[in-house]
Amino acid sequence: MKLSVIGCGYLGAVHAVAMASIGHEVVGIDVDERKVQSLSQGIAPFFEPRLQELLTAGLASGLLRFSSDIAEARGSAVHFVCVGTPQQADGDRADLTFVHAAFDALLPYLSSGDVVAGKSTVPVGTASQLAPQVEQAGAVLAWNPEFLREGWAVQDAVDPDRLVVGVPDNAAGMHAAARLRAAYYPSVEKGTPFIVTDYATAELVKVSANAFLATKISFINAMAEIAEVTGADVTTLADAIGHDVRIGRRFLGAGIGFGGGCLPKDIRAFAARAEELGRGESVAFLREVDAINLRRRARAVDLVVDALDGAVLGKRVAVLGAAFKPYSDDVRDSPALEVAVRLKGLGADVVVTDPAAIDNARRMHPQLAYEADRDATLAGADAVVLVTEWDEYRRELDPVHAGTLVSNRKIIDGRNCLDPAVWRSAGWTYRGMGQA
Repeated sequence: MKLSVIGCGYLGAVHAVAMASIGHEVVGIDVDERKVQSLSQGIAPFFEPRLQELLTAGLASGLLRFSSDIAEARGSAVHFVCVGTPQQADGDRADLTFVHAAFDALLPYLSSGDVVAGKSTVPVGTASQLAPQVEQAGAVLAWNPEFLREGWAVQDAVDPDRLVVGVPDNAAGMHAAARLRAAYYPSVEKGTPFIVTDYATAELVKVSANAFLATKISFINAMAEIAEVTGADVTTLADAIGHDVRIGRRFLGAGIGFGGGCLPKDIRAFAARAEELGRGESVAFLREVDAINLRRRARAVDLVVDALDGAVLGKRVAVLGAAFKPYSDDVRDSPALEVAVRLKGLGADVVVTDPAAIDNARRMHPQLAYEADRDATLAGADAVVLVTEWDEYRRELDPVHAGTLVSNRKIIDGRNCLDPAVWRSAGWTYRGMGQA
């Protein structure tokens, strides 16, 4: 099948290489000439496991190409719209500028029977507003939300755990659903759930999933706040309640909270949309979910200050991590970087390291010092704070070896991913989040 992917940022680039990897002929289209040139040369614009491998293979096979000319979309059976929906600069609502621009550019090149599949995360009600324009061009609109996890995005695109398609309840809608079944044929054939529903439900699936995950993370972080003043251990607490099959252990990891380009802005946009619909009280709890999340970053800074006995000025603090999560170079709304910036603001001599995100972090926060080598970062440190749970830190960092590098054996585990007993036995003063 011939497919077009409109927008080659994080979502679009991953989707394009994934579709080519299963045998489709794919053209990725973006207005950013530099991005198109980079992708065309086989250079992945960001770090994501397996992305470079599949990009190289797709270009070599001839099934994948990139262009800045929207006319190249003509003749595609399905047009996937994968542009960003950032938070508005002056509020919490989603900015749909790129979505409307993509549809306006694509409409002249649609043919009768084409399917336009929106994958961008949009406020509920957006698809129903866009559908008439698509129908006037003789095509049909479907809404096909993405569920990519950064660090696992290629795997999720190639082998998703579910596929959701919102379509109109008519023959054109059934045509769109059938065509998307064909586009995702390997997953459909293996029995991956393929859920056909209406536009509004498809739009809500994505934002409600993100809202639930954010709530679960902030719940355990709220329990961490209680644990810290009572002497309880939030990690043992999470283990205990996680054995309840109704709750489960995943996403019950207390720490400095979530970040990235999706979860924070999506829950804010969801709350803003609910208020527009006159149902703000239904998701009012999301405001507190957001507030709890932000408080944990400040708490991590407080723990570093306490470890330094309040004397932060001029002290060397080694910050392990810059990306908002491991296996990614994404530093958008990164809790790790916010902790580093706050410590710098208090007068600490902050040095940040990360296996993948240093270049992106430096562009965003050039006032910080960066060091690619982990051991060089630790050298002479008065305190160490682990803020991104890369394997290089949580599995491979030996506390005895690390102790020979630092000036003071003080570590704050912002992700509760280290074994406190092991570090304490090596002579470290260990502090976790929500732990005694």
